[in-house]
Amino acid sequence: MAKYLLLKHYRGAPAPVNDVPMDQWAPEEVTAHVRYMNEFAARLEKTGELVESRALLPEGTFVRHDGEGRPPVTDGPFAETKDLIAGWTVIDVETYERAIELAGELSAAPGAGGKPVHEWLEVRPVYAEHCPTE
Repeated sequence: MAKYLLLKHYRGAPAPVNDVPMDQWAPEEVTAHVRYMNEFAARLEKTGELVESRALLPEGTFVRHDGEGRPPVTDGPFAETKDLIAGWTVIDVETYERAIELAGELSAAPGAGGKPVHEWLEVRPVYAEHCPTE
């Protein structure tokens, strides 16, 4: 078994087929999308393939150390993850092909008009699961 991160994007990935921002969806469309996501997670929990799944709120701040005795820097000229990352699912599956299969299913979550979003998801192997340790 190996762990993979299925990363959902607000922006920064290729545009989905049904490219209507969620803040423009009707309340019932948001409800249907969330229901799909919850049902997907519940199904993977039953098969033992779900490690964790989380949606993120749009708030967030980048922080970095700015030197001894100085306050942390909390802003800069860069795209912030709060603008890019919508949420993630960590799965533990037998093969990379299974990870791709599940990402494809997750991409079909309903969006505006009840039609599948067909959004792009980033599939990333979890480092410790794929690299030898010393």
